[in-house]
Amino acid sequence: MEWIVAMQEAITYMEAHLLEEINYEDVAKHVHTSAYEFHRAFSFLTGITANAYIRNRRLSLAGREIVETDGKITDIALKYGYETPESFTKAFTRFHGIAPKAAREGSGKLVLFSPLNIRLTVDGGKSMDYRIVQTEAKKFIALTRTFKTEIINDEDNHEIPDFWAECNQNQMLHPIWMLKEDGNRDLYGLCTPTPEGATTFKYGIGILIDEDTPDFDAKELEAKGFEIWDVKPGTYVVFDCVGENADVIGETWEKFYKEFLPQSGYEAVDETDYELYFDDAKGRPGLICELWIPIRKKAE
Repeated sequence: MEWIVAMQEAITYMEAHLLEEINYEDVAKHVHTSAYEFHRAFSFLTGITANAYIRNRRLSLAGREIVETDGKITDIALKYGYETPESFTKAFTRFHGIAPKAAREGSGKLVLFSPLNIRLTVDGGKSMDYRIVQTEAKKFIALTRTFKTEIINDEDNHEIPDFWAECNQNQMLHPIWMLKEDGNRDLYGLCTPTPEGATTFKYGIGILIDEDTPDFDAKELEAKGFEIWDVKPGTYVVFDCVGENADVIGETWEKFYKEFLPQSGYEAVDETDYELYFDDAKGRPGLICELWIPIRKKAE
């Protein structure tokens, strides 16, 4: 999918249906992609989630209507999707910094949130290192959890880092960790593709099952919450995530959507993507992980 075009189409759709009961799932259906992939692409391209965009646009328009008309505040609240005056007042005050009544009385400034317009701007002189890798089918064994799609790119949500911390603190990965030799205990953070209409995604922490992995009792590990994760053969673009902390992973995803896809001749694919955390970074200072993203050549 051409994401720049698709995201602009999504914005046009949201603007046309602001007064209806819609959310990011409805918008994803309109642009014919999974809720997971849409949410991720939109948030990294725009810096805001689709649900937040809808909410901000409604509150911005509600503010104008309050100060420019004499309509009842309760009616305006219902018009913009708020079932009670209390919920509207709370959201309005959080967004504008003043209550609806105070806004009508002219005792404060309002926040204007204009419609987004996505354009591709190419700035010369920047470099983005990557490599393209053709992979065979891969098999992992991982400890998995299901998360809501809304947490993607949410700076205030720490569920996945907390999952990693829980696994480390409680040695939950020890049964698979010990299947690998010291120095070769690479860990993978796997994200499952999700079907259209799904509102959750699965994330797993695991190891690659390869020729160096000794035989193990799969049923015994499955009883402990692990599962076998199969990944199809495919084409991947691989980026080094280099920085001081894991924030660089999100920054790399942003560059993938804003810089790599528009100019590379490739498009994203709904298959497993993953982070590769090396047990031994092999002299690569500052490397947090490698980010492997499934892609394919655009149709001619």
